[in-house]
Amino acid sequence: MSLPPLPPQLKAIQHYLKTATEHDKRDPVVSYYCRLYALQNGMEIDKKSPECRVFHVTLMDYLEKVKKETDSEAVHNEVVGQAHMENYALKVFLYADNEDRASRFNKNVVKSFYTAGMLFDTLSVFGELSEDIEKNRKYAKWKAAYIHRCLKNGETPGAGATGGAPIGFEQPGPSQGYSQGPPQDTNPATSQLNLPTVTNRSPQDPSGGTHAPPSTPQEPQQASRPPPTQTFTTDWTPPKNANGVQLAAGQYQRAMKLCKYASSALQYEDSKTAIDNLTKALKLLTTGSES
Repeated sequence: MSLPPLPPQLKAIQHYLKTATEHDKRDPVVSYYCRLYALQNGMEIDKKSPECRVFHVTLMDYLEKVKKETDSEAVHNEVVGQAHMENYALKVFLYADNEDRASRFNKNVVKSFYTAGMLFDTLSVFGELSEDIEKNRKYAKWKAAYIHRCLKNGETPGAGATGGAPIGFEQPGPSQGYSQGPPQDTNPATSQLNLPTVTNRSPQDPSGGTHAPPSTPQEPQQASRPPPTQTFTTDWTPPKNANGVQLAAGQYQRAMKLCKYASSALQYEDSKTAIDNLTKALKLLTTGSES
């Protein structure tokens, strides 16, 4: 992938793009959603300046190309994609948490906690973060900043939520299954750690910038461990089409794509393209054909 140089005003998304590059061969699904998150947040930060516009359009074209060329259901189906990203983020988080509980403090643990926090960030592309994900996201970023500060100052960090944690902050419950080492996909020991800067802004707040890990841990909300797997209910039956048209799953997917194309056009205030795609989606849903 060849992208233009990252404009300085988009510095806040650089580590998501770096994480995507690191996973191009390990897990292309993770790479796809990291870049998608970077694109969405980058457009919120600056979509007007010429250099940012060129960068966004190039990245958007690349994501469309990847989506057309891959047969991965996790890329084409957001429900599957969300489950994939949640499970992967939890693997990285659980590895770091196990190392932390065993008092094995090093730069790889810092990087794993920080990477987990960024991966939890990317889940916002699927909608609002659940309470459990939000708590683990804040815990992971706090832990990364806290251990990094201790190591930098020659101090011994406290395991779990001890050792200077904000009052009332509970560490997650015991984690299991990843005590033998990090998930192969993350492989944090392949190179010397280049610690990323820590951001305290939420995914929906593009106005915040990145900064060095704080000298004192930021106070997150009380943390809890979500279940390791996600359960989806299957007893829901979709309502019948108002016009009596029988639509296949592929037609619904096509309508979703048309709506997304329209949304992208609106980001650039291109009303003509937005109307054209919304019209096609409406016709497809009401007649079964977009032409």
